[in-house]
Amino acid sequence: MTQSTSAQGGGTAVAGERPTGPMVRVDNLHRSYGSGAAAVHALRGISFEVPRGELVALKGRSGSGKTTLLNLLGGLDQPDEGAITVDGTDVVGLGEQDLLELRRDRIGFIFQSFGLIPILSAAENVGVPMRLKKADPREREERVALLLSLVGLGDHAKQRPGELSGGQQQRVAIARALANRPALLIADEPTGQLDADTGLAVMELIRAVVRSEGVTALVATHDSQLLGLADRVLELNDGELVDHGPQPNRR
Repeated sequence: MTQSTSAQGGGTAVAGERPTGPMVRVDNLHRSYGSGAAAVHALRGISFEVPRGELVALKGRSGSGKTTLLNLLGGLDQPDEGAITVDGTDVVGLGEQDLLELRRDRIGFIFQSFGLIPILSAAENVGVPMRLKKADPREREERVALLLSLVGLGDHAKQRPGELSGGQQQRVAIARALANRPALLIADEPTGQLDADTGLAVMELIRAVVRSEGVTALVATHDSQLLGLADRVLELNDGELVDHGPQPNRR
């Protein structure tokens, strides 16, 4: 993963063409909370790129800036300074409607808390993003069935979240994140509520999804065993970035 010197040019596609260049480009990103002596500097001028089609792990102790960075990449927050490009789109400064469309169409989110709707079945939960996009019902049903099969839950389509284990709920959440064929998956501690074996299985599933669906994934985790499954590792330390580069034997 090379350091970026500019977040402009070399990757923005013209209308009708697939974007080229890195999936994510960040340049001189700053984010602070509060002011004066009490200010917390979550990110201190970090720059990096995430190549397309890779599983990148983001590590760092609690409070190191991981969640802040993921929120900025997903358009859930805005930086104080710096540039962010996701799939050829300059995220900083987008209007709310454009941000909504970016998150709906090109970014899939996986959270530690699963975030499933309790009264809906697994299949209905997976189909929610496609309903919001007003996808054709037949296409939606076929995509839901495919995704549940992909995450190993084809036989659990009619079960509600309360009838599934934690690992199964997270698999449903992964399938839901893939519903609208996103270019980028953002996962914030997706195994944090799972035991070690289940967490490893979920991380292996994310890696398999990156390969089979052709997406790029940025996953925040502190588990060293899970870090070993990534193509590359980025580390945040007090708001500053350390790029550990490609993992050995990942190609």
